[in-house]
Amino acid sequence: MNHGMKGMAGIAALALALAATDSRAAAPKLTASESVTIQAPAAAVWDKVKDFDSLNNWHPAVASDQIVEGSNDQVGAVRLLTLKDGGTIKEKLLAFSDAGHSFKYGILESVLPVSGYTSTLKVTPLGKNASKVVWSGRFVAKEGSDDKTATTTIHGVYRGGLDNLKSLLEAK
Repeated sequence: MNHGMKGMAGIAALALALAATDSRAAAPKLTASESVTIQAPAAAVWDKVKDFDSLNNWHPAVASDQIVEGSNDQVGAVRLLTLKDGGTIKEKLLAFSDAGHSFKYGILESVLPVSGYTSTLKVTPLGKNASKVVWSGRFVAKEGSDDKTATTTIHGVYRGGLDNLKSLLEAK
């Protein structure tokens, strides 16, 4: 092998070693998504979920929702959720579209077994008197937790909220 080939082989080996190191350092993102169809107009559903400080009005696990930085429904606002079991979650509003009936937020601090978490909630009309709500997120398992626990927990958070939202809006 000539010097040029040895150099190329060394560079290739170094590149492979660095790629292997990087892939271990950056855990793959996990995803969770839940949806519900609600027999109510999209505007009524959006009115119930849109305020960043109102999760406690429709999610059964949340005791209080308080804006601690910024202004409600404005990108950059930070809310502090206090769960009924006493745990807390601090979240930041990353995007808000009143016209598009959607918002995106990220978790800053949490008792949940996830990190690097971002989530989107979107309300879509299904005709005049029905709507679909999709709540989805991307995250990694927090150190000390595993992928299955993280994913199952987030699915449970979404399902519990969406099922209660449906019950509240379809109550006659």
